[in-house]
Amino acid sequence: MGLLSKSEIQEGLRTLAGWQLKGNEITKAYAHKDFIDSISFVSRVAILAEKANHHPDILIQYNKVTLTLSTHSEGGLTENDLNLAKKIDRV
Repeated sequence: MGLLSKSEIQEGLRTLAGWQLKGNEITKAYAHKDFIDSISFVSRVAILAEKANHHPDILIQYNKVTLTLSTHSEGGLTENDLNLAKKIDRV
């Protein structure tokens, strides 16, 4: 695997609408109709994450869900993060 370079990260972010680089992580907030829709979204994300064996940090604030991705074992961003972000955006 291995950490992505700054240029690889920037290139990857060009294909990910709404994801932002914050330090060694990428993050995105999703707005939903209400709390139930937020929880439903998180459940679908959890299934994707478990299949990928790569788990985002999740913050739920009523109708807003913020996801943060980073490969903690590598100390930054890898292809796993960009790939999971793409899959999440399809949810």
